[in-house]
Amino acid sequence: MKRMGWWRFNQQAGPLGRLGSLEVRLARSSEEVKQAQRLRYRIFYEEMSAVANAKAAFFGRDADPYDKFCDHLLVLDHDVVGEPEIVGTYRLLRQEVAQKRKGFYSAGEFQVDRLVGRHSRRSFLELGRSCVLKPYRTKRTVELLWHGIWSYVRRHNLDVMIGCASLEGTDPRRLAPVLGYLRNYAPTPEAWRVQALPGRGVALDGLAGDGVSDIKVLRALPPLIKGYLRLGAYICEEAVVDWQFGTTDVFIVLPVERINTRYINYYGPDASRHAA
Repeated sequence: MKRMGWWRFNQQAGPLGRLGSLEVRLARSSEEVKQAQRLRYRIFYEEMSAVANAKAAFFGRDADPYDKFCDHLLVLDHDVVGEPEIVGTYRLLRQEVAQKRKGFYSAGEFQVDRLVGRHSRRSFLELGRSCVLKPYRTKRTVELLWHGIWSYVRRHNLDVMIGCASLEGTDPRRLAPVLGYLRNYAPTPEAWRVQALPGRGVALDGLAGDGVSDIKVLRALPPLIKGYLRLGAYICEEAVVDWQFGTTDVFIVLPVERINTRYINYYGPDASRHAA
């Protein structure tokens, strides 16, 4: 079964987009997945505050069982000496795959099954494990990642994107200005609300940063969260502290019909903007 899982990666050979020296595509081999895991380890554990277990520390890779059956979106820089370097990654889990395997990863923090059950005619895609190498945290890289995701959504006829977006830190009070801003900026209508698992949630309602301007908060947001907001995503009403990764997570819901038409026109309805 493990061999079959890795074999599936080799079926997505073509690039999904190019922008200068950067290319976005799906991982083609188990070795590329391992490279993405090393990038995740470098950012989550060495740069940020995640706590590695003995296995992760020994191999220098952020890995879990979901990696075996997810698709791995990669941004590669071809303008480096030697082999192209993986500088950004996203993990993609389609509903049809999740239902045959371990479910959605974010169901470990949020009541995702209830959301999916309310929209049984929709096809969901979970986005996760996103990270970008520090020198590449620019508009170009984020734009290419979203181009790759949009290409993937169109290819598989997906209707809703979901997932956890992480803020560094485990003290919601310290993060109150950001959490309050997210809740007020993108409130979730009843049909799309997702609550945290019992006993895990921190309510975002009422959180605010005294004397902190919205402009200052917006500037401090991670680029990937800014991308969600600009596309039209909803932010659900509770956050969950992830002690292993040293983050506070909010749940993102982005129905395809909610995507700002400006961005659909920019990337192209058929994701042709940066087509390789």
